[in-house]
Amino acid sequence: MSPRDDLRPQPPERPERPEPEADPWTDPALAAALLAVDPEGLGGAVVRARPGPAREAWLDALRQALTAGTPLRRMPASIGDDRLLGGLDLAGTLSAGRPVWSAGLLAEADGGLVILPMAERATPGLASRLGAALDSGEVRAERDGASIVAPARFALVALDEGADPDERAPEALADRLAFRLDLTGIPRADLGEPAANAEDVAEARARLPETLVPEALAEALTKAAAALGVDSLRAPLLAMRVARAAAALLGADEAGEIEGALAARLVLGPRATRMPEPPPEEAEPEDEPPPPPEDEGGRDETPDADDAPKPLEDRVLEAAEASLPRDLLTKLAAQATPSSAAESGAGDERRTPTRGRPAGVRAGAPRGGARLDLIGTLRAAAPWQTLRRRTAPDAPGRVQVRPDDFRVKRFKRRGESGLIFVVDASGSAALARLAEVKGAVELMLAEAYVRREQVALVSFRGAGADLLLPPTRSLVQAKRRLAALPGGGGTPLAAGLTAGLALAERLKRRGVSPYLVVLTDGRANVGLDGRGGRARAVEDARSAARAVRAAGVPSVLIDASARPDPAAAALAAEMGARPLALPRADARGLADAARAATGG
Repeated sequence: MSPRDDLRPQPPERPERPEPEADPWTDPALAAALLAVDPEGLGGAVVRARPGPAREAWLDALRQALTAGTPLRRMPASIGDDRLLGGLDLAGTLSAGRPVWSAGLLAEADGGLVILPMAERATPGLASRLGAALDSGEVRAERDGASIVAPARFALVALDEGADPDERAPEALADRLAFRLDLTGIPRADLGEPAANAEDVAEARARLPETLVPEALAEALTKAAAALGVDSLRAPLLAMRVARAAAALLGADEAGEIEGALAARLVLGPRATRMPEPPPEEAEPEDEPPPPPEDEGGRDETPDADDAPKPLEDRVLEAAEASLPRDLLTKLAAQATPSSAAESGAGDERRTPTRGRPAGVRAGAPRGGARLDLIGTLRAAAPWQTLRRRTAPDAPGRVQVRPDDFRVKRFKRRGESGLIFVVDASGSAALARLAEVKGAVELMLAEAYVRREQVALVSFRGAGADLLLPPTRSLVQAKRRLAALPGGGGTPLAAGLTAGLALAERLKRRGVSPYLVVLTDGRANVGLDGRGGRARAVEDARSAARAVRAAGVPSVLIDASARPDPAAAALAAEMGARPLALPRADARGLADAARAATGG
């Protein structure tokens, strides 16, 4: 299938505005072709799909579109800085007796593409290194105390294999890539041919430097980005480059309406954070003029306003709006939680010397259970072999290792986290809320062991607060403690927050990351000293909320009243907590809200 047949009809048949493609394969295939035309300018693509026919078909389409000799490198999941940016060549150094340096993977991919598997697990450090290389087009490596610069102009294909909506590639990295493609759910029968071959792409790359983007189209794309709530300044720039690459692929001297609509559909649509606002309705004049006379045939010669051509910016925006998913708001709500494992709330990462995921090496002797890193030790010793052989000629041919060369492995593992429910058990509605909380705690305990998470329950009513369920991962113990939860009485909100904070501080001292989930309507009527009085109770509650904020304990406040209560929102602001109104939430809703709020 030629791209000219798919995108660019003959000038007399050029449509008023582009219609959205019904074929789910068309846009991904076009994105692969455009990325091959201008890999450095477009930055790359985030491809969300699990391993399967759709992802392999897209990668094959990209490979077929690349011109001969284009470098293509696949990045290992656990790549080190020496391999990524360049560093010491261990084998060459040991054989030559002098430092021998090797180019990194990014420098090897200069002028081509890099494929990053499992992009949703990319650490912030890896994302920052890749982002810096994409921005500057070069990599820097330290060699013999000097900074060596190597060109690294490449495009990145980030394969996002996340199973949940909150598992996705880091936004700092995805923002630099033009395309965000979702191949999930595309059946094998809908997979088509590539949109362009290597010959078409080679011709387009030759035309690309002479292809222009008119000022009117650039302004239309910028306004469309603003209407869709796209805050990043990179998005309209990438959209202009996509329009320019599309024009070059279609043999045009400058990008037109169809190329602009395609760019809006591929770049701006997936980045949208809101639906475009409808245009304001024009007020009808009070005194309408009489209708113009009809001609002899009875037809009105006055052109209809609906038939007038729309401005270019409106047509571009319509193309982007047509690509928005129907469940846009639901997906945006799911993406409000942290994305990568490094940002999730499953406990803080801690360095350990003995177990966990590899986290590099450090200088030091293998004592106290630390494990020697043989390769790192040899790398540290290799540059000094020539000098050491001169001072110790009795050991020819041997690699001489000194204590200063020792390198030990570092590991990191995610620490435990503790989820503390602070529940308002006062009033006539307490029984229903406690039943919901009981179900939510049992649901979360079922996953607690896998997530290295403890769950606790603090209930406040009457004159004070009680620890009903100490931090535990035992479902049997939890069910026993939750069998009969008391309810009724006043609302000692300050006592509940103080008890929750005290438990959080205790968990902190044990190395556990605490999270508070406060369930209340925010209307306190019992002070911290157990005495009644709404004014004093509200002030005590605000003081306790500010203490939670000052302690830096992450928290969420769930307003479970019949309708959202301003008192709960004000209390959440004092706590620095995320407010969440769930007036009719069941046990599953509470559990999901608690997990979403804490990034779990």
